Amino acid sequence: MDPLGARSQFVDIQTLPTWQQQFGEDVGGMVQEQSDSLLSQQAFPSPFPFRPDINRKIMLFAGDIALLNCTAIVNTSNESLNDKNPVSESIHQLAGPELRDELLKLKGCRTGEAKLTKGFNLASRFIIHTVGPKFKTKYRTAAESSLYSCYRNIMQLAAEQSMASVGLCVVSTTKRGYPLEDATHIAFRTVRRFLENYGNSIEAVVFAVSETEESMYKKLLPLYYPRSEEEERFCLPLIPADIGNSEGEPVVPERQIRIAEKPGTLEDDSEEDNLDSDLGQVGNHAFARMEGDVDKQRKLILQGQMSEAAMQKQHLRNYNRWLCRARAEDLSDIAALKALYQTGVDICGRTVMVVVGRNIPVNLIDLEKALLYFIHVMDHITVKEYVMVYFHTLTAEHNQLNSDFLKNLYDIVDAKYKKNLKAFHFVHPTFRSKFSTWFFTTFSVSGIKDKVRYLDSLQQLFTCIKPEEIDIPPFVLEYDIRVRTITHHTHTGIRMEIDGDKNQFTFSAELSVWYLPLP
Repeated sequence: MDPLGARSQFVDIQTLPTWQQQFGEDVGGMVQEQSDSLLSQQAFPSPFPFRPDINRKIMLFAGDIALLNCTAIVNTSNESLNDKNPVSESIHQLAGPELRDELLKLKGCRTGEAKLTKGFNLASRFIIHTVGPKFKTKYRTAAESSLYSCYRNIMQLAAEQSMASVGLCVVSTTKRGYPLEDATHIAFRTVRRFLENYGNSIEAVVFAVSETEESMYKKLLPLYYPRSEEEERFCLPLIPADIGNSEGEPVVPERQIRIAEKPGTLEDDSEEDNLDSDLGQVGNHAFARMEGDVDKQRKLILQGQMSEAAMQKQHLRNYNRWLCRARAEDLSDIAALKALYQTGVDICGRTVMVVVGRNIPVNLIDLEKALLYFIHVMDHITVKEYVMVYFHTLTAEHNQLNSDFLKNLYDIVDAKYKKNLKAFHFVHPTFRSKFSTWFFTTFSVSGIKDKVRYLDSLQQLFTCIKPEEIDIPPFVLEYDIRVRTITHHTHTGIRMEIDGDKNQFTFSAELSVWYLPLP
């Protein structure tokens, strides 16, 4: 205990600025750009809207978590609760030997669980001990679920014990190999969802980080805790496609099981269409497919005589390898191009994905990373029906992906991509792009040709997708207005031509010709 009158080494969280109070600082290098260069006109809502009441509960502390004067602080350890890492060692040193004796009584802790002890000589009253997962790319899904459970169980324990404040360390230690950025996404969204749904009794959540972790936390905090509506719009395109369910828990569509009381039996209030769709799935699931001798199957593969089932399994394994790579690599440089993003829904309620051709610098980017980014974004979208909108507006030669890349992408993606794609809206096509698309969909790929719709104007697009449901780049709007103006004058008896070489408009009407310089 500190001598009477001496300054305490502990940090009172009441003296820390809240996340809302830090608004205005240059956080993580996220400089506000001009509005015309940002996707700031999104009509669709953000999954993490501006909530000043939540922001006032969030604090970021760069320092030793053991010094925080919270109701409880978090200790990250191993299954035996005797791990030696900087966070745990600091907590043990300040709490005293009584903590070690108390941990022996707990008899360990499983990965993803959280257990409670007293704080002993710490300023905090309690210590919440949790065990983060060991990260391996092969078992990424299990690691994500375990890390989510860590943060969820911590917050649940804090709420059950009516704790006013809790200090959260970085649960995924370097020793366990979890990528810091991925772990931070899970931590922020889990805490955010918990505060939204059950966090009335919790007054403060302090994210305690080291100096090396601080920059990452400052970079990602605005995505999940925007401090103004402007910051919310700015960060919306940067939010990952996979944000979990309503609790922040990772969603694995392949593991979502629909259990019927009597499969194949028509219920009283159901329609015959539902019965047909259910019966159509009988025997198609992987669990219902049976194969013969495995060695025989492998021999056929080596001989090039693969069965259809074996080919499907090999294709699925190949796609899963690409998906694991996509989730593990840093694709922020590709995301910054804003060439692929999710917007609202069409008139049928299907998710709309937008591709902006002019934003793809084919000669400057790594095409393999572009393919990985496409898979990373689209994997979660394609589990249900969706449509694509491709803006070919002002797309030059160096912005167009070659047919080999597109063919490779088509061959790699899962069957759900092709099955659930219901329409491909090709906006502002040229004659050459129409011919290239026809050739590609006729001779290179199958099943896509009938889904392509060529749209010469945004008015045609708005018959399928309401204007407020799609985010359109400003240059596309300007181009469409200019083209529609030219078309209008042409229909009224005035012929307008554009000569790019001479940089002029030519207006012709009967016997008179006027030349006007282009602006």
